[in-house]
Formats: sequence, C-alpha cells, structure tokens
Amino acid sequence: MADEHEFIRNGLQRSQIDEFFAEELGRAGYGGMDVAKTPMGTQIVLKAEKPGMVIGKGGENIRKVTTALEEKFNLDDPQIDVQEVDEPDLNARIVADRLANALERGWYFRKAGHTTIDRIMDAGALGAEIVLAGKVTGARSRVEKFNRGYIKHNGEPAEEIVDTGQGVAVMKLGTIGVTVKIIPPGAELPDDFRIHEDMDPAEVVPDAVEANEAAGVEELLEGEPEEDLEAEAEADVDEAGEEPASVTDDAEPEIDEEVVEEVIEAEVPDEEATDAGPSEAAVDDDDEDEEDLDELDEEIEAEAEDLVAEMEAEDDSEGGED
Repeated sequence: MADEHEFIRNGLQRSQIDEFFAEELGRAGYGGMDVAKTPMGTQIVLKAEKPGMVIGKGGENIRKVTTALEEKFNLDDPQIDVQEVDEPDLNARIVADRLANALERGWYFRKAGHTTIDRIMDAGALGAEIVLAGKVTGARSRVEKFNRGYIKHNGEPAEEIVDTGQGVAVMKLGTIGVTVKIIPPGAELPDDFRIHEDMDPAEVVPDAVEANEAAGVEELLEGEPEEDLEAEAEADVDEAGEEPASVTDDAEPEIDEEVVEEVIEAEVPDEEATDAGPSEAAVDDDDEDEEDLDELDEEIEAEAEDLVAEMEAEDDSEGGED
C-alpha cells in the first residue's frame, strides 16, 4: 500500500499548490502549472497572462511565493519559472476565471457565455464547450451549455489534447461552477484524415511503400493467375508422382462402375420373388376380405326381405279395414 499512498499524497499536494497559486496570482491571469522533481529540487513552471505581476517589483512577489511553498508544503528548494501565455483566449483556466468574474460583475449568463465562446473560436480553436452549473437565474439549480466546433469528451484525446479549466463565480443566490474545454488549433485527433490527390504514395507514406516492396506485394499482384495454377500443378506432380487433372479441361468426371452397379442392384427387386407370385400372407388376406364381403351381402339381403314383408303386411291390413 506504500505506492498507493504515495500517489495519493502527491496528488493532494499538487491540488493544494494549484489552489494556492490560483488565490495568490488570480489578478495576474494564472493559467496553470507543471511540477517536476529534480535532483536539484522541485521545478515549478507557472503559466500566467501577466508575468510581470507574478514576479513583482524587483522579484519581491516571486520570493514571497517561494517562501510560502517551503513553509506550507515542505518543498525542497522550490525553483519557480514563469512563462507568459501566448494566447490567453486558448487557455481554458484563464477563460474560466474571466467568465466567472464577468458573472460576478452582473453579466447575463447567456451573453457572457456566447461572447466568451465566440472569442475562443476567433482565436483559432478547433472546438470549445462551456458549462455553467448552479443557480444561474433563480433559486433552482440547472445546467447551461454552450458548444462550438468539435470537442472530445472521453478517451485518450480528451485527456491529452483537450485543455480543461474550471472556475467558480460566487453570486448572491449561490455559487456557479464554470467549466471550459478547448481543443487548440493544430491538434492532431486520431479520427482525422486527409485525401491526397495526384501524389505518389511514396511521398505520403514512404515507410508503408518500403514494407510492401520488401514483402514482394507488387510481384504477387502483377503475376497472372494461370501461371500460378500451372506452378501449383507441377508441384503436386512432383510430390505425388501422378499427373493431376488440368484445371481448364471440360471433360466429364469419371464414374465408378462398381458403385453404380451396386446402386442398381439395390433398387431392382429380386427376380425369383417376382416370378413366384404373391406371398402366402397376401393370399390369406384376400380370402378373408372376400369372406367378409359375402357375409355383409347376406345380411343386407336379409334386411331387405324383412322390410318388404313388413310393407306387404301393412298393405294387407289397410285393405282389410276398407
């Protein structure tokens, strides 16, 4: 657990130093920092919009900040290097602080958001996003977003390419969190592509062309299919010692006569069985059917005679009554 605790301590210390610089150098346009530990001490690179205010008259302010770092954070021989930000509108930290100050001065959030993001895009950014979260206009908190251009929200590009800065605007109704994300001009995104027309592939991707030549891809593509098939046939002859059938022959496939004879014999019934006539079981069945039909005919004739007798008896009885 020693390594995990070390990571946590370093992250906490870095966050505290960042908050300290934001409070002390807010008026100078603090734009972030980079901390690196060297054998000579701790190297800190400050980014500021106004480096003169960070250094102070005769270096008074920078010495004060260095002493505070040694006392509060126990840094060994901190060495501070101040760098000026070339384009403040492309630094997310500076833009977030400016927008927060504008909201505190009474700017309407929509006007402040659109004005800020337009300045970012005019500076040449590929994309930008501003998120305002909190009690923007009333007692109920909500989130307002302003988007321009193209922005990445996850993955390695979001961590390595997108510049993210945060600020806080303290209002009467409550605080408003300001988050700014900027993709700087000239950033190479993994999903970018370009189409080169009328250009030699060796000029665009020389490494890929050399690899294809080494593998002999062009020779394989230029070779004719018939030659390849003939070469494979010759190789088969050498291995098996038999000449394979030609690929281009239209001859019908050979039929195995023994297999055909077996199939025909299985389909044709036995001649002796056909000559002998029907089997004894079939003859017995036919006799039984004929006997059943005879009995049925006798029963029907008996019933018919009974009906005729009844009808005649009824006619005689009716004639006697008359």
